[in-house]
Amino acid sequence: MSNNEVPPIITTAHLLLRGLVPAFLGCSIGSDDILLQRNQDNNNGSSDSNDTSNTNNNSSNSNVAKGGAVQASAFQMTYRKDLPKLGKDGGGYTGKLSWNLGKKWGSENCALGASSCLPREEEMTKEEFDTQCEQFWVALETAAARLLAASSKEEEEDGEISMKKYDFDNEESALEAMGKGIMDAGQAGARDKRQKKALKAAKEGKEAENAAMLKGEASSVGHLIHNHNTLAVALLHGTSLLPLSKLGAIRILRSNPRAESGIVCNKKKCEVVIKFSVVPAAAEGREDAMMDISVDGSSLETLGNTNVTSCMSKEIRVKEGIDYQTSIQLQKRQKEMEALSTKQKEEEQAASAAAAATAATAKNDDEMVVTAFEVSGSIDYDKLIDKFGSKPLTPYLLRRLENVTVKRGTVPFLHRFLRREIFFSHRDIEKICELLEGWYGVPPPPPEDDGSGDTDTAADAATPAVAMKKPTTPCPIYLYTGRGPSSGAMHLGHLVPFLFTAWLQRAFQCPLVIQMTDDEKFLFKGEYSGEHSGDGRGEQQQANRTGDNLDRFANLTMENAKDIIACDFIKEKTFLFSDLDYVGRMYPNIVRIWKAVTVNQVNGIFGFDGGSNIGKIAFPAIQAAPSFGSSFPYVLGDGSASGSSSSSNGGGSSGSGGLNRGSESTLACLIPCAIDQDPYFRLTRDIAHKLVPKHHPLQGKPSLIHSKFFPPLQGAQGKMSSSDANSAVFLTDTPEDIERKIKQHAFSGGQDTRKLQELHGANLDVDVSYQWLRFFLEDDEELARIGREYGSGSGEFWSTGLVKAKLVGVLKELVEEHQERRGKVTEEVVREWMTERCITK
Repeated sequence: MSNNEVPPIITTAHLLLRGLVPAFLGCSIGSDDILLQRNQDNNNGSSDSNDTSNTNNNSSNSNVAKGGAVQASAFQMTYRKDLPKLGKDGGGYTGKLSWNLGKKWGSENCALGASSCLPREEEMTKEEFDTQCEQFWVALETAAARLLAASSKEEEEDGEISMKKYDFDNEESALEAMGKGIMDAGQAGARDKRQKKALKAAKEGKEAENAAMLKGEASSVGHLIHNHNTLAVALLHGTSLLPLSKLGAIRILRSNPRAESGIVCNKKKCEVVIKFSVVPAAAEGREDAMMDISVDGSSLETLGNTNVTSCMSKEIRVKEGIDYQTSIQLQKRQKEMEALSTKQKEEEQAASAAAAATAATAKNDDEMVVTAFEVSGSIDYDKLIDKFGSKPLTPYLLRRLENVTVKRGTVPFLHRFLRREIFFSHRDIEKICELLEGWYGVPPPPPEDDGSGDTDTAADAATPAVAMKKPTTPCPIYLYTGRGPSSGAMHLGHLVPFLFTAWLQRAFQCPLVIQMTDDEKFLFKGEYSGEHSGDGRGEQQQANRTGDNLDRFANLTMENAKDIIACDFIKEKTFLFSDLDYVGRMYPNIVRIWKAVTVNQVNGIFGFDGGSNIGKIAFPAIQAAPSFGSSFPYVLGDGSASGSSSSSNGGGSSGSGGLNRGSESTLACLIPCAIDQDPYFRLTRDIAHKLVPKHHPLQGKPSLIHSKFFPPLQGAQGKMSSSDANSAVFLTDTPEDIERKIKQHAFSGGQDTRKLQELHGANLDVDVSYQWLRFFLEDDEELARIGREYGSGSGEFWSTGLVKAKLVGVLKELVEEHQERRGKVTEEVVREWMTERCITK
């Protein structure tokens, strides 16, 4: 098969692996030199066309990247057999190549060999060898997936991967321009055979045949650049490349080490053999998807402003290789520790843990970041209270809340999030309690026993029982919460504020408005592509569509709304709305907020700059507007204002239109939210008095009650993210998904061995399974028992596995019940919840 018949998808995948595997192993991409710049004398034709070695072996030339000791093997084009059997989508695009890393376990030629991180079959059991090989293949596949994902962005940023292809009239021109280091072993062997035939032809007087053989066929060279460094420079086996984004995935085939991928690592030989399968992206199979990225090789002067010498080094050049090396070294260290005497091991572990804790504390204290857009590091919530200027929720405030909820018979007990200090901070919650106490006609409990003893018993003894008075006026407060619909599936972290808000609504028997900020997500994450813009043809909707993806976030609103409704709110007291639909009603208040706030204030709080789009700067006013009851003249009014049939028609000026004409203007607003959302409402509180009448009970300031962050599976720092599927449990996960994620990914605070666990117990502060049980296990006594037993390494829940099993059971039940409720929520039901109607009666 000639070069130009090799499928571009195979050529491209082979080029990527020619660079990625050496970068992962920490070895050179070739055994000969690569030229950084063309030799100008050769360009002028002064060299002998029959001898190109003078340009490739100029060791004193600073424009030469010296070759290393490792070279890729000949490329086996296994797709020729596999493609007819398996087809394009069945994994038929395959290839096979290898790297011989020399003797002595590859220690002289590659970083992983030198650090003893390649699996050595002679030094471990078969199970251990197979496990380490699997770690190697998984890490390598992960690296390939990351590079392919980086290439798929529409606008490449600094540090992303890019690709070039240089075309040459013949192979010798390519070698003269770029060095012999671009060949694999098979290509070098084929060149040697070709030159021998040329010499034979010359002796036989066949000058034309001699010249053609010396030069070879038309050839192309591929150049991959990653993080401004050359990842690969290789003589291609085909003449066409695809953009990397057209490669759906690269799989390392390893079910049969003898016929597919395998690792041999011993004192006499070290070799890594890879058989890969490349899965096309959805559009790859079409002719018009075969894009070619080419540069005329004759005009090549340099390889650009990239570091070429790094690809010849014995350094690991991709993060997955470093992570793999670190993981293996840690495993080896753990085995060494287990081989020590029990006393030595315990002393060393205690000292190591103390040092690590000290270093982590010092590091994370500096690295804690909590803004409206980023949460990272180890979170010190006491410091956050000081930084944001909020107040802690005291035991006395919890008694006041209990006094106007539990003792009024609306709920059986305080929510576990309050009992366990998951909601820990507030602004003006005492004023909310005061309004509710006045509404019910009950006095506040005495504060004398705050913080000591059994405060509930003390309060009951000091305060005679007051008969519940049924209020005759609408509730003086309303709740406001929201969701930015950035993904189709919500996770457990998203569920936390909605579960608590649903409890507050039932406890207070008050109205609730839920804002869906589809506009915000478009402003911060939306995209535009001219390719998606309508061209006037086809159906009208497609013919006249814009090139942006605003409608995607509008559709996500519908999907997320189903999950929110499934949280069991009171329908008659809840108004769910999309900013894109309802913003017209709020517009008068939005204008007032814009008038009251300067650009410098917004930039100072949120960190915007001149590069931010104007929508980002304007959006804080839209999130602030629902804090004022006058933004809902019909929904929170007495029902006399003229409302529309649905929120989608609520953008006009009918009714009071937010002009502060009704009783809704004096309603107090309580906002349950994670504390990273506080900056929006600090800004709101600063200017709130300008949007309400003087007799507003809080001078217009919204009250807030703040929650701690729901930790990701990988560790109890920061907060959960939708972008990492293995850091979260989603509300769409199956029972099997939940069990797998908890067992495989939930960070453990337990000890390494049973003996150490029984001796020291678990660190509950960092153990994710225990922390998640604090969020979702209702029974306080059972939670306390699990904490005692797991923290001491004794009893029924002495081990990590048992605590994880308990959590799995709790989450399966929670998610199953949620999915059952969500299954009953149709789009028609969502539209009913989003219909503009009075919810105060």
